[in-house]
Amino acid sequence: MRRFEYFEPATLGEATQLLSGGGHVLAGGTDLLVEMKEQLRRVDRVVNIKKIPGIAGLTYDEREGLRIGALVTARQVELSSIVKEKYSGLVQAVRELGSIQVRNRATIVGNVCRASPSADTLPPLIADAAVAEIHAASGTRKVLLEEFFTGPGKTVLGADELMTAIVLPLPAPRTGKVYIKHGRRKAMELATVGVAVSITLNAEVRVVLGAVAPTPIRARKAEEVLQGRKLNEELIEKAAQAAADESRPISNVRASAGYRRDMVRVLTRRALEQAMRCC
Repeated sequence: MRRFEYFEPATLGEATQLLSGGGHVLAGGTDLLVEMKEQLRRVDRVVNIKKIPGIAGLTYDEREGLRIGALVTARQVELSSIVKEKYSGLVQAVRELGSIQVRNRATIVGNVCRASPSADTLPPLIADAAVAEIHAASGTRKVLLEEFFTGPGKTVLGADELMTAIVLPLPAPRTGKVYIKHGRRKAMELATVGVAVSITLNAEVRVVLGAVAPTPIRARKAEEVLQGRKLNEELIEKAAQAAADESRPISNVRASAGYRRDMVRVLTRRALEQAMRCC
């Protein structure tokens, strides 16, 4: 491992100042430390944010919804009874995230900021209309998570910005949430295709696809097929095909583009059927 500078800021202001000078954030470290050790990423300055107060909480409020602080681990989310009850799609996704050892260290915000197109947490968070809270020296701003990603490994974060939390609004009554992942193995595997669905009965439908485009994408044409209509087998199949048509997969070592597109159709249909049963 190459030599690097190490800092432990005590405030958000100190952290953003260090980041503006080319620092890399350390929270869980499950990606950063591995890439540093294997010399896959050149890092000259590490900024450990674990001593900053106010960014470690996992809280739920009946008006504000769920707030996931920047230091909240995947395991905390996985074990939370309120997340299981209100945001079941996210829990399903978190259970697919690496091993239990990884989930005890990896943070949800870190997984989001990594911006991998195949990251399991991204589709359900977008399906839940999640908002990123971002802090910089100039102030704070909020960004819808579906607008946060600009490409593989790329986001709207500036050099001096730090995501401090993700906020998920309170789900409406009679809402079903599902995430389905397909990979070559049943565990410890990146998604070949991931589909998240959120359905509020006789109201909003959101369908989000992962690992089939440079960023997670909402299948808006599929949503239009279902919006405001009573779902039946024919409509679900039509929406599943629309989602497949909207996907933009590539061929790589995990699967061909054609196979991924077929799996989008299959998984979207399954997710919609399961979500309807949960409403």
